[in-house]
Amino acid sequence: MPVVPTRHPRDPDPVPSTKARAVFALGLVGLLTGPFVGGVIPATIALLLARQASRQAYAAGGFLTGGVWLRVGRRLAWAGIILALTALVIASIAGLLHLATVPGGQDFAPGTD
Repeated sequence: MPVVPTRHPRDPDPVPSTKARAVFALGLVGLLTGPFVGGVIPATIALLLARQASRQAYAAGGFLTGGVWLRVGRRLAWAGIILALTALVIASIAGLLHLATVPGGQDFAPGTD
């Protein structure tokens, strides 16, 4: 008969990390609003919160769960930041192309005072 290991009675029960779900939610908001450049703020908050949650999970010694939520939330947050940077680069290029095609000089009739 196999021996089933038992937990010590004073070991805490594994609990899900609420910060991990918040990281996921903020990362998702950052991804969805990333092309509008506003996604940088929730994505940055998600990355900062993910660092805190990772430290707490490490300190908990395995009794704080939610590592998958953290990994996915981090990836979503970075994707939102990359989308925001891409939108800024595209807007900058479009602005420069617009400036290059605008005719310069006078925009009124030559005889106007």
